[in-house]
Amino acid sequence: MARVLMVVGVVAGAAVALYLAVVGVDVLLLAFAGVLLALLLRGAAGWVTRVARLSAGAALGVVVVTLLALVAMAGWWIAPAIVEQTAQLLQRVPEAVADLRTMLERTAWGRAIAPYLPSPEALNPLQRPLRAGSTLLATLGWLAGGAAGVALVLFLGLYLAASPEVYRRGVLALVPASRRPRADAVLGVLGRTLQRWLVGKVVSMTLIGTLTGAGLAVLGIPLALALGVVAGLLNFIPYLGPLMSFMPAALLSLSQGAQTLLWVLGLYVLVQGLESYVVTPLIQQQAVALPPALLITAQVLLGVALGWLGLLLATPITAAIVVLVRELYVADAQDATAGRRRPGHAA
Repeated sequence: MARVLMVVGVVAGAAVALYLAVVGVDVLLLAFAGVLLALLLRGAAGWVTRVARLSAGAALGVVVVTLLALVAMAGWWIAPAIVEQTAQLLQRVPEAVADLRTMLERTAWGRAIAPYLPSPEALNPLQRPLRAGSTLLATLGWLAGGAAGVALVLFLGLYLAASPEVYRRGVLALVPASRRPRADAVLGVLGRTLQRWLVGKVVSMTLIGTLTGAGLAVLGIPLALALGVVAGLLNFIPYLGPLMSFMPAALLSLSQGAQTLLWVLGLYVLVQGLESYVVTPLIQQQAVALPPALLITAQVLLGVALGWLGLLLATPITAAIVVLVRELYVADAQDATAGRRRPGHAA
């Protein structure tokens, strides 16, 4: 009878855990984002420790204070321009789509494509609160939810970065004692891989945003600063992100003629080529290389199943899964075939 009750309890606990995971999938994704932030902070703190020979806690404090100072300076100097240009971008993109629809409707093939273009209202939902109280409440709720999500990621990242060993020991406590050394080694490989990928990605995003914004400004494209920021942020999403960032720039360049559009296309191809063939290979030397087909498939699947958070975090989630499969299945299977035994394996 006791055994039956134990089995029922385990099954019920697993069912509750699965239900909570499904219902709270957004919270789990935000928690994963917090882990990524913690890895980034610890990586920066490790560099400060090596250069300045500070303790880990002091180095982390230096990193956090430096980041806050940079955010404050950016908010003082360029945030007003970014906010203003972003507001103008939200206004101009729907207008550009309407102009494109008008242009397409002048030709037979264009009239077949025009109905598939999104409406201006769908592209700029922030205009709707001015006309509908229910939409205003929905927008305020969305903004509040976004602010809460950002706050959760920041607090989790800071706490995890400040005391990583506490949480690491908590994870290892869930593993049988005989397997903990191996689990600890795998966690180390996973953390280092994601950390290197994140550092490289931040460098790549900064480079893409700067080059794109400067190039658009030289070409005379309006709102170049906002478009550069969009290009840098969306570069976090490989393959799909650059295409998404090109769309508003292309729409705005249409008003200046087809030649300007070609120049903008050339700029994006040049910048993305630099990122793909120079920056990304350097990143993948120190991190996990993800085949494009696998990564795009994962982005589409997670985007459809989990929404924008799934799309945003598809790459690090896929990288984590690849590392875990490689370490827990492929490497262990190869060792078993060769007759080797890694630390933490049962005899």
